[in-house]
Amino acid sequence: MAEREAIRPGRVFVDDRGRTAQLHGIGLQRVGERWLAWGEDKTAGDRFTAVACYSSPDLAHWTFEGDALVAGDGDIGPDRIVERPKALQRPDGTWVMLLHIDTGDYSFARVGYAVADRPEGPYTYVGSERPLGNISRDIGVFQEDGVGYLLSEDRDHGLHIYRLRDDYLAVESVVATLRQQANPAIGYESPTLVRHDGSYFLFGSDLTGWSMNDNMYTHAPSLSGPWAPWRPIAPVGTRTHESQVSVVAPVGDHYVYIGDRWTPDLLAESPAVWLPLRIEDGRVRLEWRDEWLIDELGA
Repeated sequence: MAEREAIRPGRVFVDDRGRTAQLHGIGLQRVGERWLAWGEDKTAGDRFTAVACYSSPDLAHWTFEGDALVAGDGDIGPDRIVERPKALQRPDGTWVMLLHIDTGDYSFARVGYAVADRPEGPYTYVGSERPLGNISRDIGVFQEDGVGYLLSEDRDHGLHIYRLRDDYLAVESVVATLRQQANPAIGYESPTLVRHDGSYFLFGSDLTGWSMNDNMYTHAPSLSGPWAPWRPIAPVGTRTHESQVSVVAPVGDHYVYIGDRWTPDLLAESPAVWLPLRIEDGRVRLEWRDEWLIDELGA
């Protein structure tokens, strides 16, 4: 295994080929002795070319495993927006990738599904839906006891937590719908969810486009609620250390916050903001670090 290397937030990751790792809008899973990550390949800008797959032993060194999903036609054509790749393994062993599928004007607003025999892919695209008729933009996923859940931002109704069908290829029901307490007309986007000490912690970003904002979190004893008032993830005014949450992932005894610092004119070079995140006494703590090691999380 490569020598331990510090993670330096606010920079891009470079892969084993010496190229910028396309880990934007990342999905992350621990698979065996390594982490696998799926990211939006932004080398052609905002239109779809591929979902790239990488592996890492320590969240600092990244090996390119190939393109997990490549542009085709229809939903995943080169004129489409394909974002937020998140992968889950079904109880039967099949891997399912969920995606935000959209047109350039963001009017399509659907969740897409693809399947593969291995986490690295290649994935075969199955199709898309508006879950239960609702629009779906930024997404996240969660899995517990073999049950899959989709987290989806619906601009018309709020942030939904959906239970997935047994095959993970469609939504079955709404578990909960959350809205902003300061602006009840909308919810939060770019959602991610973890369970800690018997409670569920849900994270999201305000609806400010490419601009950063003070991302928020809430918690509940059950996925159906009741959900506590939203609170800022990071010190107010830091705009979440100039980033937008993509994933909060369990690592060792704690968590890693994974965010994007979007550079609209050069999306492929948008820096990664990865920081240790701790949950203690029902509160989330995310503080800036110039550099840190995965060992600090007990991994």
